[in-house]
Amino acid sequence: MRTIKAFNGKLELKDDVEVIYEKKVTKYGTGAKIDCMRVHIGKTAYVIIRKKRSSR
Repeated sequence: MRTIKAFNGKLELKDDVEVIYEKKVTKYGTGAKIDCMRVHIGKTAYVIIRKKRSSR
């Protein structure tokens, strides 16, 4: 069962997950892209854009 909850800037996601990895968004023409492996073509993916961390 899939559930997504967002409250006060926090996210909770419950779903069957195959892989999790972190990538940088890169420039692509007039837009942007995130690279991933070819084996994931045709699958559903969640893209979550995080706020920049403040310097401490």
